[in-house]
Amino acid sequence: MNLPIHATDPTTALLTLVLAGGRLAPRRQLLLQSGSAQAALLAGPAQWRAAGLDRRQCQQLLNPDPAALARAQSWLAGSGNHHLLGLDDPAYPALLAHAPEPPLALFIDGDPALLWQPMVAVVGSRNASPSGQALAGRLAGELAACQLCVASGLAAGIDAAAHRASLLAGRPGVAVIGTGPDQSYPAGHVGLQAELAQSGAVVSEYPPGTPPRAGHFPARNRILAGLSLAVVVVEAALRSGAMITARLGAEAGREVFAVPGSPLNPLSRGCNRLLRDGAGLLESIDDLLPALPALARLLAESRPRQLPGTAQPPPFPLAGHAPQVQDQRRLWQALDDIAVDLDELAQRTGLTVARLSAILLDLELAGWALQTHGRWQRSPKPPSTTASVDAG
Repeated sequence: MNLPIHATDPTTALLTLVLAGGRLAPRRQLLLQSGSAQAALLAGPAQWRAAGLDRRQCQQLLNPDPAALARAQSWLAGSGNHHLLGLDDPAYPALLAHAPEPPLALFIDGDPALLWQPMVAVVGSRNASPSGQALAGRLAGELAACQLCVASGLAAGIDAAAHRASLLAGRPGVAVIGTGPDQSYPAGHVGLQAELAQSGAVVSEYPPGTPPRAGHFPARNRILAGLSLAVVVVEAALRSGAMITARLGAEAGREVFAVPGSPLNPLSRGCNRLLRDGAGLLESIDDLLPALPALARLLAESRPRQLPGTAQPPPFPLAGHAPQVQDQRRLWQALDDIAVDLDELAQRTGLTVARLSAILLDLELAGWALQTHGRWQRSPKPPSTTASVDAG
C-alpha cells in the first residue's frame, strides 16, 4: 500500500492527522509515539491500527479530504497572523499539554506566544444579569492591570464582558472558540473576535470551515481550563458550560473560584454549589492572586528558551558583588510576571520586608519593577537599555 505523499510537508502532515477526525486519543498517541506528524504518517497502516485508529481514520490518512485540506492551507497562508501548533511542537503551551485530553493541534489567529503568558479564565452565564456582566468586567480589568491575560469563550454575557474589559484595559486577551478559527459564533461577535485576534489570540482545535456544533462548546472548555492558572465563575446555572469549565479546571489541577450570590437567583446556584464543594470564594482579585504563583512558576520553568516573535527576559541591570547589588539581584530573580506581596518575596529571598521595600522602590523608579494593588512584579516593559539603579 502506498504511503501518503503529503507526509513530506510537516504542516500538511499535521493537517492530515487533524482532518482524519474520529477519536482523538489514538491520533494523539500516534503523534507522540512517532515524534512528528510526518513520522506518524510514514509509519504506515499497521502502526496506525496499533495506535488504535479505526478503518475510516486510516483511510482519511491515506486520502484526506482535498477540499478541507485546501481550505486549511489557504487559511494558514492567508492574510493575518495564522498559526498551527501541534502537540509535538516545543511551542505548544505546557500547561495545556499536561492537562487531561490536550488537543492534537491548535489553530491560532493571533500571537501563539500569548498562550505561555499567565492566564486566568473568566466564565459565566450567556444570559448574565447586568450586575454580573459589570462584575465580570471589573474583575477582568483588575486582572489585566496585574498583567494577567484574561481568557474566556467568546460567548454572550459574562464571556463578552470579560473580553471587552480586557481590551479596554489594553491587555491582550485569549478567546477559545468552538468553531473553526475562520468562523464567528455568535455571529454578532465577529468584530470582538477580530479585535481579540488583532491584539491577542483566538484559539480553536477545529479546522477552518468548521461550523458551530453543540458538542464542540463543552469540549473547548477543557482547552480554556487547561491554558489557565485559575478559573473564575461569575454567574452560572447549575447546568451550564461555566460549570463544565470549572469541573474541568479542577480535574486539571487549576484553582477554581466562584462569586457568591443570592440563593433566590438561578444564576447564583452554580456558583454557590461550587463554593459548597470547595471552590475559593471570590469577592475581589485579592482573593485570587495569592493562589497563582506556584502554577505560574511551573509555566515559567516549562517555557522554551525562545518562542517565535518573543524576546528573552532582560538581564539584571547591575553588575558587581557589593552586598546592595547582590540583594537587588536576588530580588530581581525572585520577581516574575505574577504580582506577589512582600511576605511572599521575603520567603523567596530571605530579605526583610524593610530591605525589600527599599530595593523595590529603587527598581520601580528605574522602570524595572511594577506595583499593583500592593503587589510587585517585573515590569512588562523594562528599559530597553541598562537602567541606572541606585545601589545605595
